[in-house]
Amino acid sequence: MEEHLRSLTTEMRNEGTKNIDRMNTMEIISAINNEDLKVAVAVQKVLPEIETVVEWAGVSLKKGGRLIYVGAGTSGRLGVLDAVECPPTFSTPPETVLGIIAGGKSAFVHAVEGAEDKEEYGERDLIEVDLTADDTVIGIAASGRTPYVIGALRYAKKIGAKAVALSSNTDASITEAADIGIEVVVGPEVITGSTRMKAATAHKMVLNMISTATMIRMGKVYENLMVDVHVSNQKLKERAVRIIETVTDANYDHAKSVLEAANNQVKPAIVMIKTSRDYVQATELLEKADGDVRKAISICED
Repeated sequence: MEEHLRSLTTEMRNEGTKNIDRMNTMEIISAINNEDLKVAVAVQKVLPEIETVVEWAGVSLKKGGRLIYVGAGTSGRLGVLDAVECPPTFSTPPETVLGIIAGGKSAFVHAVEGAEDKEEYGERDLIEVDLTADDTVIGIAASGRTPYVIGALRYAKKIGAKAVALSSNTDASITEAADIGIEVVVGPEVITGSTRMKAATAHKMVLNMISTATMIRMGKVYENLMVDVHVSNQKLKERAVRIIETVTDANYDHAKSVLEAANNQVKPAIVMIKTSRDYVQATELLEKADGDVRKAISICED
């Protein structure tokens, strides 16, 4: 195992930062910044694989399935972080995008020793959420060799769910257990083996891309505006009003009153103003358009 670890890009020493302990503060943060500049380039190289996963995730959600992230430690936390932001941003039910971390919810803030070392734990956690063939599972592991993630991906494939491996090493073990591998090779870390840095940054970018692009394809964005934002507080209500103003050219008072008439839902409020329909009619138009604002408006115009 030791020899295998040494061969991983994520475990190699960064030749450019061997003297980082003797640098001054500006030199240290400049070295970190220079390494971070490589992350977006590495992500760009795997865009074709990300495209495939977005298509799979979209099919899953349209079938009533889910997008499920699985990981241990930092990787698991990244999945949970992306998942919990989907309901307020896109008004998705909490169960639509799930983040599962080895060791359970408490592992998000406290490390659970040994939680990632058994494949059967990954399988068990997917069984507990009633994984089905309609779901898409993304297993995340910077090293690409975490047993917990391998077990989860093998189980996902066994029952017919789409299995995706996200790592930062080539020819990763988790890729072998999946239908497709997204291997974002960002190179050795500033601090050897500290994959909470470049690898984690790359993985957060990839997860953001997957969830955001999927939600756009699901009709939850109009132009580049969050028209499915969940209005749960005053700040978000003001944002919702501004969105309606921007899209419809309505003044503040009119936009606010229509939003309230639409039960604080931005999409029907926009359709109501754009088509001069009431809330019930706007909702019907959106249902015919599978929730797509642009299509709902065009249906009325036709």
